[in-house]
Amino acid sequence: MPEPREPLRHPQPGEPVGARRPWATPPTSGRSGARWPHRPGSARRVPPAAYWAGGLLTLALLIPALVVATHHKEVPNPAPIPAPTAPATVPQVLTQPQVSVYLSKTGKVETLSLEDYVVGVIAAEMPAEFDLEALKAQAVAARTFIVRRLADGDKSGVPGLQADVTDTVNHQAYLSKEQLETQWKGKSEQLAKIKRAVEESRNTIMTYKGKPITASFFSTGNGYTENSEDYWSQNIPYLRSVASPWDKQAPGYEETVKMSRGDFLTKLGLAGKSVPAATMGENQPFIEVLSSTAGHRIKEITIGGVKFTGREVREKLGLRSSEFSWKTSGDDVLITTYGYGHGVGMSQWGAEGMAKEGYTATEIMKHYYTGIQFSKASDFVKK
Repeated sequence: MPEPREPLRHPQPGEPVGARRPWATPPTSGRSGARWPHRPGSARRVPPAAYWAGGLLTLALLIPALVVATHHKEVPNPAPIPAPTAPATVPQVLTQPQVSVYLSKTGKVETLSLEDYVVGVIAAEMPAEFDLEALKAQAVAARTFIVRRLADGDKSGVPGLQADVTDTVNHQAYLSKEQLETQWKGKSEQLAKIKRAVEESRNTIMTYKGKPITASFFSTGNGYTENSEDYWSQNIPYLRSVASPWDKQAPGYEETVKMSRGDFLTKLGLAGKSVPAATMGENQPFIEVLSSTAGHRIKEITIGGVKFTGREVREKLGLRSSEFSWKTSGDDVLITTYGYGHGVGMSQWGAEGMAKEGYTATEIMKHYYTGIQFSKASDFVKK
């Protein structure tokens, strides 16, 4: 999983469309129950037979006119079918920015399109079994990372500066085209899912104040993420510590390693050094935490009277996290870590937990990257 990196718009559910009332034909008004007039007091009475004969004759004359007036409506002629037209010109497919990747195992350089590169990164960095929204968030983070390098012309960390980026976690892990063809043979459904995540987030990156961000990410948090300055020296406003309770569901959230006391001291550079007697007294523990970070990891710690940062201990001992507890068992030291990775930026297992609870990729990214916006990669790199 990625370690320190130095440096959609994500499709959202459409705004609700109000229900439209179907157009209704107004009812035809008419009169009913009309009666023939009766004039009382008339000097002349019409015989009933003549009355009904005259009435029937009048009614017979009126019916055709009424039928025509109320029921016969002119039917408009159907609209003519337009004559076939010449096929529209097919728009030219725009060429994507190209990314050159240094393949560390062979020393070769592979060049491919930006979106194909992101597919290779996702395949290497996140399990395809993860929820689609988590994969989309990872795709945007991976795309943002490389677009920032391309826009800045940054080739740092690449042997001989002969490519834009390496395929290692020093930048972003990446599976080459050959690796996808061989290692992923028989995994067509998983690869199709990754490609869908990349396609649905196509050309989308994260920005802060109009510039691509340092989109750092890591495997598993300890329940929180870190402020950037607690791991690196720089205070980055969008890399703030946030709660990440979903991490505790990750299979590698907690791990215990055992090492001998000798190995423990050797790795820390304390072997052969005299340990201050004050640290060995009954009330002076050999290991003592001095302070913690905003992300609940160890900031400073003393071991045998020597001060270390939590990051230094983690790296020297090869631990999964800088939040850890310890105990001794005979001549051994047992260290239990919580989480996996540097803790800055997006937690991959946290993203998966959020996605499982129904959060979208946009919501996931906005949670882990404070105050960011979304922009088009094509606005920052030339094709």
